[in-house]
Amino acid sequence: MTPVDLDGPWMELTLGAPLRVVSWVLNRPGFITADRILWREVRNADLTPDLDVAAWLEDALAARGRSECPCFLTSRDVRRMKEAVARVGDITARCVATVGLSNAERVGQRMRYDGARWGTINIAVQLDCGLNDAGLLEATSIVAQARTAAVMDQGIALPVGIATGTGTDCIAVAAPPGALGFAGLHTDIGEAIGRCVYDAMTDGVQEWKIDVKRGPWTEADGAAPPEHDTETEAAT
Repeated sequence: MTPVDLDGPWMELTLGAPLRVVSWVLNRPGFITADRILWREVRNADLTPDLDVAAWLEDALAARGRSECPCFLTSRDVRRMKEAVARVGDITARCVATVGLSNAERVGQRMRYDGARWGTINIAVQLDCGLNDAGLLEATSIVAQARTAAVMDQGIALPVGIATGTGTDCIAVAAPPGALGFAGLHTDIGEAIGRCVYDAMTDGVQEWKIDVKRGPWTEADGAAPPEHDTETEAAT
């Protein structure tokens, strides 16, 4: 597999060939064909209140010659990205993730956050087996399960319960086009996806907890305290 290209503030995951990708990224959501997935690291100064973020991102991608590629936005230092690979039977799954939890949420509840401090979890998974659209959708559900399990196992305490993710998480799954429409937990595909995502996420959450050096939330806080990456002094 091609190494991840770190070229701050950009990061590129080269897929090796045009693959079928499903995601809800800002610039190219839904089902598309792409040969790479990008991350763009941003800071508060980049995203001013009057900025049309979608137009800004399109211009930035065009300048880089990547207009056709799905792109995550993250305030996490892209050098903190985490990668894991799992092989089960004949299936190989690769996860690349950036993990920030400064706007952590518990599903079914809502926290109050200053938008200037929002972080996110961005996960891309690449598979080497052909899937149809239904298979890609089920694969995405496995990614979400593994993300949630990893976050919960790290015990990020909120006033409303243990965090399950953030309010701005995004997932992209890429696979060759194919006829296979199943990727459940009981399959080699589902096991490989779950394992690589869980491993990358666990590593990412543990490092994030060290980086931000924060104490637990309390009911009196009402929202997350200011948190900064120790290297970049930017919100995670």
